[in-house]
Amino acid sequence: MSDIVCDNCGSTEAVVHLTQIVNNQMSTHRLCEKCAAEKGLESTPEPANFPLTDFLAQMGKDPAVDADPASTQCPFCGLTFRDFRETGRLGCPQCYETYAPHLQRLLRRVHGGTQHVGKVYLPPDPSASELERRLDALRRKLNRAVESEDFERAAELRDEIRSLEPA
Repeated sequence: MSDIVCDNCGSTEAVVHLTQIVNNQMSTHRLCEKCAAEKGLESTPEPANFPLTDFLAQMGKDPAVDADPASTQCPFCGLTFRDFRETGRLGCPQCYETYAPHLQRLLRRVHGGTQHVGKVYLPPDPSASELERRLDALRRKLNRAVESEDFERAAELRDEIRSLEPA
């Protein structure tokens, strides 16, 4: 038996090592199986080099999901589950809802859980205030480049500013 006990309950052997980063602060927790399960984590180790194609191939074999998921089709984009298994890519956001029962096991095995914790996707089309902040920063860089007589860099910055400025 290991000398490391669960940080949560303090009485059972720790079998899960959890590292979290919240607000740029890293914390490490060692948890027993029960405490890890309460946090939604699995303690059963998966093979380290389990190829994605094998994950996808096993998805339809889970008895908890439909017997023939290959016939399932996304009502929004028309992607079939068979297409997803072949490419490893979903067609649209609606695919996540359509194939949720089939994706749960895959996501748990690949990421260790099924809830997203981390950075939020920001669309490539910035709001007006974000665009203005970016333009201000580029203008400051342009001024520094001119002051330091780095005219090649200044020309690049000038062109980038022109491409971002509204016509």
